[in-house]
Amino acid sequence: MSKPIITVMSGKKLFESFFDDRRRKRLSSISKWTLFPALKSDAASMARIAGSDALITTWDSPFLSAKTIKQLPSVRIIAHCGGEVKKRFDAALFRKLVIVNTPLPMAMPTAELGAAFLLYAARNIDHYRDALRKKSNQIYQDVHVGGGVTESLLGREVGMVGFGRIGRALIELLRGFNIHWRVYDPFASREVSPGLHVQFDSLTGVLRRSSLLVVTAAATEKTRHLLNQDRFALLQDGSVVINIARGSLIDLAALTQEVKSRRLRCALDVSDPDEPLPANHPLRSLPGAIITPHIGGGGQRTRSEMADTAMDDLQHFFKDETVQNRVTCKMLDRMT
Repeated sequence: MSKPIITVMSGKKLFESFFDDRRRKRLSSISKWTLFPALKSDAASMARIAGSDALITTWDSPFLSAKTIKQLPSVRIIAHCGGEVKKRFDAALFRKLVIVNTPLPMAMPTAELGAAFLLYAARNIDHYRDALRKKSNQIYQDVHVGGGVTESLLGREVGMVGFGRIGRALIELLRGFNIHWRVYDPFASREVSPGLHVQFDSLTGVLRRSSLLVVTAAATEKTRHLLNQDRFALLQDGSVVINIARGSLIDLAALTQEVKSRRLRCALDVSDPDEPLPANHPLRSLPGAIITPHIGGGGQRTRSEMADTAMDDLQHFFKDETVQNRVTCKMLDRMT
């Protein structure tokens, strides 16, 4: 059997961040592949790759519609190096083709960032950094006499919105901290690993009890601005909102006002409606706000693992074996 023809729809630099030399050699061993850096899916562009049996897509690949795929009659499978697929492919394509994604390698690194945010926030490190930037050593005396404002993550109750791959990975990662997790997710399985303290509650219940709140839910039409002005009002003064999921889950304007007033703090890896966050946005410089540039699940090691996962499924498919990461129509409603 001849090797399948695979077109990788990506710019060269982005492609190389997923496929290093070793992985490019593997791709060559299983296929005849071509790098196609087009950012458009117009008829002229598609005509150049019309003989493809499969596509590999990345974060910068163009949206693929049912009309576009009609111009690629031999394509039977699309392997997406990433987790988000709903906004990248026409819904009809999930019935017509096999579409696989690669979310699993991103779960643990994203959870790791969540753990870093939680520890940083629980210990209130920014408070001490700000104090030590002043030309005074008063903070040493304050800590010596009164113990400072430092709290701990050990044995703490932490709220969580969303209990999918990332949320579960975060809870497992912090197992040794003996955290009591209060979780809102009306769709997730209630099965929890032995030895973990997880209590499911309503969204209102979670918000009212949480001084540390981690958002790990999927972004759907129903969850847009799930955390808004009214729901932020339910949080205790001094609470910290941590978002390692999707920016659209949070009403950013409402959260910005809460941080400006110093009633709440935040740690955000994602933002909506603007990402990148505008250079003059208040949260980039406000006390009590930590902003990172969407670093959760996109590091070099993670990208390599995503490339491996995509190639694994491509090999399974062309050997007439079961793929492991197919996205079905039924899954779309609860996916980002």
